[in-house]
Amino acid sequence: MSAAEPPGDGDHQLLVLIDPLARRYDGESVRIAKDVLGAGAHTKICLPDGPDEFARALSRRGARRPVVIGDDHALLRAVSQLHRERELSDGALSLVPVGAAHTLELAHALGVPHGAVAAARAVLDGTVRRLDLLVDDSDGVVLGDLRIPAVSSGPDAPHTVWDTCRTLMAALVRPAPPSPSSPPGAHRLRVEADGVLLNDLDRPVEGVSVTTQRDGGLADVVIHTTSGETFTAEAKAVTVAGPDFRYRADIQAAGPVRTRTWTVRAGAWGLVLPEAVG
Repeated sequence: MSAAEPPGDGDHQLLVLIDPLARRYDGESVRIAKDVLGAGAHTKICLPDGPDEFARALSRRGARRPVVIGDDHALLRAVSQLHRERELSDGALSLVPVGAAHTLELAHALGVPHGAVAAARAVLDGTVRRLDLLVDDSDGVVLGDLRIPAVSSGPDAPHTVWDTCRTLMAALVRPAPPSPSSPPGAHRLRVEADGVLLNDLDRPVEGVSVTTQRDGGLADVVIHTTSGETFTAEAKAVTVAGPDFRYRADIQAAGPVRTRTWTVRAGAWGLVLPEAVG
């Protein structure tokens, strides 16, 4: 992971955005986080009830460092907005993870501490780590890993109201018809890494994964073929093409698309983490 940076002049001026699902799921952890943050910094508390309020509050943060109290969905929402506004490089985000365990896997993989107290103290005393970002040609972002085809998170996985709306919209999209020439569970995909062909349509694959290395400006590409072979590569840009396919970027499913390119942007965003995280 890249060298740490001091949080900056806005370190003790915090905008605390509390996701509505976090308030409903574990109000006690939210209260504890607010108390710890309020004892160590000047905080402005925001309780957005929807995406518009969340976006307005984040865009009007001024010199305050944004602190999100919520799960992986809330973190990704904040990063996505700051990326769209081209303001990711201007500062750093902090996260206090509150939610069901399986909705916090990305946060913990990035190094965010478990527990409201430890995470809130990291917000106050931690350091900024610059992390890589995968950006696709539709301006979507990936913080951790990308899976093709999309893997369902399961029927019991909770969603916020905002994410449920996205799921319902996706359900209205006509599913891609299976290819009659491919065995069950196989996908015919052309995969290029930095312009080098790794797989073509004549070799069916079971899946493709693209994972950021957190820093260094490269992503790991892994292809699993139906014949049992595995191909790996490192690349700055990955292009996947073929019959309509769906993919899962972090925690969100997308598609169908026929081609998509993901490019690594080195050190594109900052996350405040404990100093011990390396």
